[in-house]
Parts: sequence; structure tokens; C-alpha cells
Amino acid sequence: MNQATLHQLKVFEAAARHGSFTRAAEELFLTQPTVSMQIKQLTKSVGLPLFEQVGKRLYLTEAGRELFATCRQIFETIAQFEMKVADLKGLKQGQLRLAVITTAKYFIPRLLGRFCQLYPGIDISLQVTNHEGILDRMSGNMDDLYIMSQVPDHLDVNFQPFLANPLVVLAPINHPLVKEKNISIQRLADEPFIMREPGSGTRRAIQKLFDENGVVVKVKLELGSNEAIKQAIAGGLGISVLSRHTLIPEMGDLAILDVEHFPIKRNWYMVYPNGKQLSIVARTYCDYLLEAAKEFVDNNAGLYAEAQS
Repeated sequence: MNQATLHQLKVFEAAARHGSFTRAAEELFLTQPTVSMQIKQLTKSVGLPLFEQVGKRLYLTEAGRELFATCRQIFETIAQFEMKVADLKGLKQGQLRLAVITTAKYFIPRLLGRFCQLYPGIDISLQVTNHEGILDRMSGNMDDLYIMSQVPDHLDVNFQPFLANPLVVLAPINHPLVKEKNISIQRLADEPFIMREPGSGTRRAIQKLFDENGVVVKVKLELGSNEAIKQAIAGGLGISVLSRHTLIPEMGDLAILDVEHFPIKRNWYMVYPNGKQLSIVARTYCDYLLEAAKEFVDNNAGLYAEAQS
């Protein structure tokens, strides 16, 4: 590969990631013939086919998969070097790739705002997905940091809790149980229940508590969106359990029920694979998030007091 250029590797990486020469060309602001020519020259340099086409779909060959992994390592190393140089110059520049669990979208953007003001030279890529999606991204080493409410026990990871994440029982504000205190968890079996989709960390936490207490709820709906669940509750379709953070900034037409064993006490964690070398930007964000979370709690003291009452 003595004749391979960095530009060719960038073109190849984009084509491999998208599985399409056309989309790679769009991303890199090149023409499709230019992408094809660069891939052809790189293939000649490698001496083995990098792609194979089956029908209309494009697939990586074994050599292509190896080169794709190598490209990501090369670009990661270059990015680390650029950020190190910026740090030596007394600057904070580079990119922060952040993937967060769905519920975290209710507060992470608020915390990112101040970070962007402090470090305007840092570009942020924010991906929002469910628990299974986060695990897929982590396995592919696609991001710098992961914000999760459940640390994966089957992966070797580093993690740091930074904020409480209480799960509470929500009902319409006019529900008969709203005025009751210390409601038995068994009473929930009598109510139509709205669940998050399979693969959700919130659903697993709820199901674990129900299983421990022999509670079998009547699942009326399964929804993949916290917003959809809140609307369904407000519309009288049932009750559910969600993070208290989904009610930021106000309760609206919903009420928190006083049910035994609730709130389910959980935390938000910063997570990254063990052995991963955090960039200067990622370390800066970790330090910032720990301090910002303390300020967030102080500014939303009522949120936590109500969840714990």
C-alpha cells in the first residue's frame, strides 16, 4: 500500500460506512466518478478487491473490512494528535462524539449549551438512541462517550455516575389513585399499563421490580417514545413508569403516584470502553459534566424532592 493516499482512505472509509459510492460522494462533495476512481486506485494499491456488489447492494470483502477498521484507527489517531496540539497551544478544539440514551435528551442538550459557550472551538456530534442502540454503537467504538442509565454488565467498560435518575409511576392528573398515599405495588396490576419498547433500559428496570414482587401488569400499549407515552397517559389510555427527567420542565396533565418501592433509584452514567484512550476534548467534557450536574440538581431541587417524597 505504498501508493495509497490519505485522501483515498477518506473516500474509502465514507463509501464503506455508507455502503454506497453515491452517498460517499455527497458527504465528501465529490462526483461519483471521482469516488469510483479513488476506490479503483486504492484497490490496485492493496492488490485485493475491497468491495463486492450483490444485486444492487455493496458489501465489503474481508480485505475491505480489515482496511475499514484500519482507517478508523488512523483517523482516530490523527484526531487525537490534532487535539493534543491544540491543547499544547492552550486551546480546546476538536470534536466530541456523544451518544445518549433516549431519556437523556431531556437534560443533556441543556448541559451541552454551556459547554459550547465555554469551548466554541469544539464541534459536537450527538446521537440519541435506545439501550440496544447504545450497545451497538459502543461495540463499534463509534463515539467518545456514552450517557446511559444502566451500565452494561457484559462489556468491559469504565463508568462514572454523575446524576440521579429516579423512575416514577405516572398517571393522568384526574386519576383516582392520585390522592392516595403509599399505594401497594400490587394495585398496578389492576390498571392498563403503557410500556416502553423491548430493548429499553427503562422497561428492563420496571420488569425487574415487577418480577421481584410478583406483579403482572396488563400491557395495553408498547411505545418507543417517551413523548408518545406521556400523551397516551394524558389521554387516559393507562399509567406508566418513566424517568422523572421526562417531565422537565413541568408536569402538565400528569401526576406522580405514591406507590411502594417507587421511585426506582437509578443513576445516569458516563460510560466508555475499558482501554479506550479518551481525547482531551472528552476528558474536558467529563470534568465539565460532573460540575454541571451538581448545578443542574441545585436548579431543579423540586424535581428530586418530589420524586423522593
